[in-house]
Amino acid sequence: MVGLEFSNLAHSEVVMKLATHSITAAVTVMVPNSLGPGKLLLHYGTDAQKKKWLPKLANGTDIPCFALTGPQAGSDAGSLPDTGVVCVEKHQGKETLGLRLNWEKRYITLGPVATLIGLAFRCLDPDHLLGEKEDLGITVALIPRNTNGVEIGERHIPLNIPFMNGPNRGRDVFIPLDNIIGGREGIGMGWTMLVESLSEGRGISLPALSTGAGKAACCFTGAYAAIRRQFNQPIGRFEGIEEPLARIAGLTYQMDAARRLTLDYLDQGEKPSVVSAIIKYHLTEKYRTVINDAMDIQGGSGICLGPSNLIGRVYQAIPIAITVEGANILTRSMIIFGQGAIRCHPWVLKEFSAVHNSNQNQGIIDFDKALLGHASFLLGNSARVFVRGMTSGRSARVPASRVERYYQTLSWMSTALALSADVAMMTLGGSLKRRERLSARLGDVLSELYLSSSVLRQYREQGETTEEYPLVRWTLQESLYRMQESFRSLYRNMPNRSLAWLLRLLTFPRGYLFSEPSDKAAHEAAAVLLKPSRIREQLIKGVFIHPDTSHKTALLERTFRLADDVSRIERRLKQLRREGKLDSRQLDEQISEAAANGMLSSQEQQLYRDYLELSAAVVRVDAFRDYTQSGQDHNHSHQLAGGAA
Repeated sequence: MVGLEFSNLAHSEVVMKLATHSITAAVTVMVPNSLGPGKLLLHYGTDAQKKKWLPKLANGTDIPCFALTGPQAGSDAGSLPDTGVVCVEKHQGKETLGLRLNWEKRYITLGPVATLIGLAFRCLDPDHLLGEKEDLGITVALIPRNTNGVEIGERHIPLNIPFMNGPNRGRDVFIPLDNIIGGREGIGMGWTMLVESLSEGRGISLPALSTGAGKAACCFTGAYAAIRRQFNQPIGRFEGIEEPLARIAGLTYQMDAARRLTLDYLDQGEKPSVVSAIIKYHLTEKYRTVINDAMDIQGGSGICLGPSNLIGRVYQAIPIAITVEGANILTRSMIIFGQGAIRCHPWVLKEFSAVHNSNQNQGIIDFDKALLGHASFLLGNSARVFVRGMTSGRSARVPASRVERYYQTLSWMSTALALSADVAMMTLGGSLKRRERLSARLGDVLSELYLSSSVLRQYREQGETTEEYPLVRWTLQESLYRMQESFRSLYRNMPNRSLAWLLRLLTFPRGYLFSEPSDKAAHEAAAVLLKPSRIREQLIKGVFIHPDTSHKTALLERTFRLADDVSRIERRLKQLRREGKLDSRQLDEQISEAAANGMLSSQEQQLYRDYLELSAAVVRVDAFRDYTQSGQDHNHSHQLAGGAA
């Protein structure tokens, strides 16, 4: 047995909980477990390699890093300038067939402390020591840090989030062929290894970190909005605050649903590269939205760093999540639809396979069959999308459910996407890949369909409860509006204007019907965060609350749970004031007067006094003698200087 044999879901839960306390700790844990040497060894390593390296990676004797990105390659991993030349050199006293490596990498997480480097490079065989080919393709090998020629650079500082990250390089580093992951058979398999490993890892770590950030905002900012008062009422009761609170609650619910659905696929052995790209892009973007909203609500308490600030560090880390494991702009504009169109289409892949069939006669037969099927599919979809557009999806057959109208509407949008994608691919051909904005809009619809499906699945599994419905309604209204606007933008920008007009007429024959979530939907979604309930507990499940009752997280949660009881006391005081039974104007004086006249019990009076003391501690922000001291205090408080959230 290696490690604890956690499932992908269990791994995600650990990273998510860590992310609610320290981004630094979460990043440090997630990289060795979802990307890099350990993951690649499990899938592709030889038995000898697994026996040698996996136990030491599992128990922490060795710390791995994965060196892929370089100054010139960046996201274009297929153009790696780093090389490994096949040669024979003396190694441990004897002539050994191996590789002479030269590389330069940067942005390597755990690089400064790693003892084992997983290196991606292009393998070259100019002397034909292995065969006829000179360029053997992208390859991945394991390089112990103490190997001659390895240079570990100094640390990067990624936006003052102090997880270990830095450059490394190698100059004429020799390794035996046995160091290649998979041995000699692994030469040239690096691209496959990278794509498959990334399709798994990208679906685990960053979605977990993003969902953790959302859950932290639900827990901490929701509680803050219920406690912090302006104009004699909690700020969460103002409609202006309800709007971002609803986004925080709804998007976090959606993130968690998409995370869990994707992990189910991974735990079943799937390698869903398109799905992992969808949730990497969309969950990190929703993380950005949620934390920006949290900062707006928290105001000054959000921007002043210190032990009491539970979201400042996670705000600083947003661009890191956006950038790593495939930059978001690239993922949206080139990968999601670019990969998804062929994989999702029932006929295009069959047509491609027929064209490349080595048996020409069979290829022609298969192509003709696929082409006829494709034509029938296109005509059928055209009719279906028009009928569903005319009926707003009511013609679609869906499971009986409280939310069956959403099932029907999503069926309509799915058919519309299939038709629009077909027309775009047929009219634009290969140029669609270069028209990245059009491709991105199609990918946006595909992504929203996946996210909405995950919400419906989670809602069904939870029993379609009444208290969960406000979150489901808000997220689905938001997704449908986003789909509609993506279609609208697509049709406005398609070069063939006649076809664009026809597509719009078929898809939305009654006009554009969807709008952003209603005020009522936002009010009810925001309310989930403002008082204790089962659905709030479900939404914040996995958030780390410190066992020390004096810690800000524990204080905040304790005060939040008192706020609902206190609000009932306040309503009673207001009623007594309206009835003329209280003369005092100030709240403190009203409490004393009501208690003296027997209108409040001594227990209620003490409860209110305790609440006022706790709420004062909750809204307090940190202040320091000087900037240096603030950094020291913050780091000491958090032990790992990643911040509390």
